[in-house]
Amino acid sequence: MKYNEIKRKLKKLGCKEIPRKGKGSHRKWYNPKHNLPVPIPDWGSKDLKIGTINNIVKLLDLNWTKFSQA
Repeated sequence: MKYNEIKRKLKKLGCKEIPRKGKGSHRKWYNPKHNLPVPIPDWGSKDLKIGTINNIVKLLDLNWTKFSQA
């Protein structure tokens, strides 16, 4: 799954992206319910590993089933 697809799913689930202040390959997102920032790699056309995606979902305190269906 590429970053753009993850981004679309996170927006549907109510998560917000923190504006970038510099360069880099990661973007920070947070779940408004918990307000904890989580870095997500933005590697363009490269797929993120399923373990990385699973960890992102867990850190944002989201339900995996809802995430995968979004």
